[in-house]
Amino acid sequence: MSGSETLLVRTEGRAAYLTLNRPRALNALTHEMVRSLTDALARCEADPDVETVVLTGAGERGLCAGGDIRSIHEDLRSGQGAPATAAFWADEYRLNARIARCAKPYVAVMDGIVMGGGVGVSAHGSVRVVTERSRVAMPETGIGFVPDVGGCRLLARAPGELGTHLALTGTPVGAGDALLCGLADHFLPADRLGDFVADLSRDPVQDVVRRYAGGAPAGTLEEQQEWIDRCYAAPTAEEIVRRLTDSGEPAAKETAETLRAKSPTAVKVTLAALRRARELGSLERVLEQDYRISLRALASPDLMEGIRAQVIDKDRSPRWSPPALEDVPEETVARFLAPLGERELTLAAGHSTREAAS
Repeated sequence: MSGSETLLVRTEGRAAYLTLNRPRALNALTHEMVRSLTDALARCEADPDVETVVLTGAGERGLCAGGDIRSIHEDLRSGQGAPATAAFWADEYRLNARIARCAKPYVAVMDGIVMGGGVGVSAHGSVRVVTERSRVAMPETGIGFVPDVGGCRLLARAPGELGTHLALTGTPVGAGDALLCGLADHFLPADRLGDFVADLSRDPVQDVVRRYAGGAPAGTLEEQQEWIDRCYAAPTAEEIVRRLTDSGEPAAKETAETLRAKSPTAVKVTLAALRRARELGSLERVLEQDYRISLRALASPDLMEGIRAQVIDKDRSPRWSPPALEDVPEETVARFLAPLGERELTLAAGHSTREAAS
């Protein structure tokens, strides 16, 4: 098999190895990479000699830090409605659905930083491996955006309100909490990854997993779940922040301050999207919702401002519009979720390999 400069593809024995190859950019996804991954996955599924698909990231820092948001900023600055970004998201969300439906074991090595779009190309896979170096997050509200790539579906299925907490705050989690929240399946020490990945070329996935997987380091969310569940069960984002502030828990009060620093529009839309994801059922329906929200975000001032503050100028002082949760009307939230008409993304219904096995 052949790939591209930004996606390395090789086969060895029973496995096909797909490596995201932009290490200096923390393997941030470009449209070219999404297309290359889609093509490579199709070839893997059609090749009778390939029994396992393995996704890794080049370099030592992580699998993937997400989509290339600098390119989104440039597209927005063009003043043309960001058509390149809209096309990128449509193909990215189709890829996320395809990964979930992959007919062969799809092993995602979620070592190091795995955020945003990196979660989309890994956490929908059938075998998801984390290490003590893993930092998994959907940090979109910090740039005026909403967790996409099916992230709301993943987080909606976490125990209690843990997923709501992670979606609204963008808090990164380590291996133990990733396992607790259903974002990963197995823990491996990082120093054993090389042997683990090599053995996938020789033996069935489950045999290799049993050989290498072990107990993960303890996380922190389980001991915080009581106040998280109580506060995030509130009906509105404003009430969530009030409960966090008044809870008496120092960590909860800090979380309230964290939420106040995020885009108010993004926080309120994220809360609505997450709760609606619990009712939508399939990943495809959630990805269709993601596309509606994403295109609406292109017309919202907060996305461009958030990227500017966090990535371009790096002053970490975004000027959100509107500036407070109380200033975001419910009509605005509803508009983000409303159908797109002829621009709607329609994905064929399918069942993930994970659901089929459960």
